[in-house]
Amino acid sequence: MTTVGIAGASGYTGAELLRLCAQHPDLEVAWATGETQAGTPVGELYPSLAAAFGGMAYERYDPALADGLDLVFLALPHGESQAIVPDLRKRVGKIVDLAADFRLRDASLYPTWYGEEHRAPQLLAEFAFGIPELFREAVRAADLVAAPGCYVTAAALALAPLVRGGAIEPAGVIVDAASGVSGAGRQTKPAYHFPAVTEDFTAYGLLTHRHTPEIEQATGAQVLFTPHLAPMARGILATCYARPAAGWSGDPLELLQTFYADEPFVLVTDASPSTKATRGSNCAHLTARLDERTGWVVVLCALDNLVKGASGQAVQCANLVLGLDEGTGLSTVGLYP
Repeated sequence: MTTVGIAGASGYTGAELLRLCAQHPDLEVAWATGETQAGTPVGELYPSLAAAFGGMAYERYDPALADGLDLVFLALPHGESQAIVPDLRKRVGKIVDLAADFRLRDASLYPTWYGEEHRAPQLLAEFAFGIPELFREAVRAADLVAAPGCYVTAAALALAPLVRGGAIEPAGVIVDAASGVSGAGRQTKPAYHFPAVTEDFTAYGLLTHRHTPEIEQATGAQVLFTPHLAPMARGILATCYARPAAGWSGDPLELLQTFYADEPFVLVTDASPSTKATRGSNCAHLTARLDERTGWVVVLCALDNLVKGASGQAVQCANLVLGLDEGTGLSTVGLYP
């Protein structure tokens, strides 16, 4: 049995990690931290986890907790991983970080997009970018993994194969993506309350969303990214537009089908992807079209923002770095209705 710890387990991604670890045959959760919930039983904050973690309470983070563990998941707010990873990496063999702290290769981008200097730039090169379908061998060989979030994963799965295959022009790519409210985490801001979100659909982060450079890094494309908040709890749908590369005359759908032919967690079909079809699963659903009339390629990707877009992908990466079968404990089947 592999023992793991989860720092930041009181948030939605942390709770999803607990759920996935509970059904994983090889991962045993030794502890779960939550600074604002320290002392609270896990099953009290999340009754859905009570049967699996009825005897566990959230703890405050103490570096010594990691001593002797095989792996630690970090599900912390941005900036907090930078403070603890330099010490944590000396105490535990593997780290999978779900925050953006170590995703960008270029430290100079952090002040521009996150408003502050990176506090551990010397470690950036040691982190593998955690989308296994695109960077599997780097993840497998790594001790440190930075698992990207839902927007980046959806856009990267949609666009990276087309860029790599020379099918689209890498400049001037447009990504419009809508996310469920859980993507904002367990916030108490009025903008995320039910009366504010229901029956509404809002764009935000116009031209300045911090995940833009991650999408560009993962895809190799120059991207105009516009995120939207959708009135649903889970799910993300990314619609991406690009111009065909000069001289390319193939079918983008066939290119995606070939690229992902052996990937269990990516489904490429003729059908338009549905967020509900991916709910609770670690599977991303994609399709693509070439519009001869307007001269645009359109690619769509739907996934569960808390599973393939966060915690499920983190477990997929953990399986790789621990030498386990990549799909262990993860489902390709969604919940419906």
